[in-house]
Parts: sequence; C-alpha cells; structure tokens
Amino acid sequence: MKRFVERARRLRQEQTNAETLLWQALRNRRLSRWKFRRQHPIDRFIADFVCLDGKLIIEVDGATHSTDEELRRDVERTLILESCGYLVLRVTNAEVYENIDGVMETVLAALEHRG
Repeated sequence: MKRFVERARRLRQEQTNAETLLWQALRNRRLSRWKFRRQHPIDRFIADFVCLDGKLIIEVDGATHSTDEELRRDVERTLILESCGYLVLRVTNAEVYENIDGVMETVLAALEHRG
C-alpha cells in the first residue's frame, strides 16, 4: 500500500494540464456539496479523481488511450473499479479543454443520480 501512496503523491505533482483544469473545477466542494480527491488509490489502481460519498470516479484520458491494447486495459480497469461499487466516467483531454462546463454538468448529473 505504501508504494501506491507514494505513486499517488508523485502523480498529484505531475498532473496533466487537463487534470489541473478539471481539479480547479472540482476542488473545495466547488461542485455543489461533493468532495473530490485526486490521484486516490482504489483497489490496485490510482483513480484520477474520486468522490467517495458519491462512489464516482472520473478518469481523464489523453492520447495514450487510443490503441487497442490501451483501450482493453481501460475496459478491464473500469470493470474492476465498478466491482468495487464505483461508477466510472471517462472524459478526454479535449472534452476538458473544449467543454469543461459540459463535463461538470455530466459529473453533477451522475452524482445526483447516485446520491
């Protein structure tokens, strides 16, 4: 578990630009009453963003999520995280850059539906 915590800390320091932009919109309960954590260990993965109360994970996918092998790993990861009781939302870097308001509406709708 210690290595997951250390890796999560490193990932928080090395966020992508899209993750930084989304974090600014999610942090400090800026999305209604919902509290988010970033780069949070769950099972054997580190989720980009998680709302523990709403059991929602947001994964921000960049260009590295485009090959068949990467897409297969994403599906496997999603299934495992869903088996832990979470809903996994995947958004692309482009969606965050071009339509952050739409991303936030989707996240809020998912949380309100779950909680």
